Amino acid sequence: MSKVNILITEDESIVAKDIQQSLKKLGYNVVGICNNGEDAIRTAEEKRPDLVLMDIMLKGDMSGIEAADQIRQRFNTPVIFLTAYADESTLAKAKVTEPYGYIIKPFKEIDLHTSIEMALYKHQKETDIRKERDFLYSLVENKDSKDILFVKSSNKLVKVKTSDIYYVEALKDYVVIHTAHARYTIHSTMKDIEKKLPTSEFVRVHRSYIVRIDKIVAIDHSNVVLEHENKEIPVGGSYKEDLNKRINQV
Repeated sequence: MSKVNILITEDESIVAKDIQQSLKKLGYNVVGICNNGEDAIRTAEEKRPDLVLMDIMLKGDMSGIEAADQIRQRFNTPVIFLTAYADESTLAKAKVTEPYGYIIKPFKEIDLHTSIEMALYKHQKETDIRKERDFLYSLVENKDSKDILFVKSSNKLVKVKTSDIYYVEALKDYVVIHTAHARYTIHSTMKDIEKKLPTSEFVRVHRSYIVRIDKIVAIDHSNVVLEHENKEIPVGGSYKEDLNKRINQV
């Protein structure tokens, strides 16, 4: 696993060196030390660190808050503020930049380590959620996606062709999608799943079951039999009439 790259922005050289030594001891890689906001932005653009440690009260024309805001907006890099003190007005300005934490100076290595790991974890989760959201938006806009579903499995989205689905089963607060070779358990409702499946290809046969019509090989009394392992699915009384209309009976 590659080391985490961190950029230090601190105008007190002794403090910066102490932070550098602590980070190296904790197993992090320091890609640079800057003593002003302008240099921090340039270095962040060049090195693209995984995280920036930023002193709020930097000397010079640009404050740590201003530098952090630009780094977040331009590079989507998480920033943790370093501060020995800060009044309410300064903290209010700092909050607008959406930092991933504050470390009060002087600090212990355990505080540094904890803050960094929590910030990296939070940033990764936010990135994953944003990617998933953008991906789902792209699916909605893609008219060719009507024959597929993307279901969450082991923290990733898996493409499932609707033609591969045998049946869908309600299980308390979850829904299980059954295919010939896999099953996917998702947090949803039968009503929501029913809306996403092509109505011409699937039929609700029970309050707890939706089946794919072309997978039905027989109807035995109050059950439908599916071609995969002769799986029997119960047919609810209120669904029989609709089922009879949907099958091509002679």
